[in-house]
Amino acid sequence: MLRLPPEIDSSNAGGLLGTIVSGARTGDGRQPRVLVLDLTATRFMDSQGVRLINDVRRLLRPATRVYVVARPGSVAGRVLELTGLRRDVPVYDNLPEAMAA
Repeated sequence: MLRLPPEIDSSNAGGLLGTIVSGARTGDGRQPRVLVLDLTATRFMDSQGVRLINDVRRLLRPATRVYVVARPGSVAGRVLELTGLRRDVPVYDNLPEAMAA
């Protein structure tokens, strides 16, 4: 599980990608079966956040499934809905749901 910052935009999305991908690898270089990206603290996210999630999925496939946590009605949740990413990535309303999936 990786908690994402309060804001995701062009100023930090590129750096986050490297952090997420390297953080997802285990000590022996293997990838986890599931990676949960926690957006519950994210108060601002633009299209760069969507691109970030898609890039993470692309770089970790096929070994790792990516799940996203975003509160219903939050900016992050709304952006995921408006861009259609919710159709492609499992999005959960809270962390316990995602961790149980």
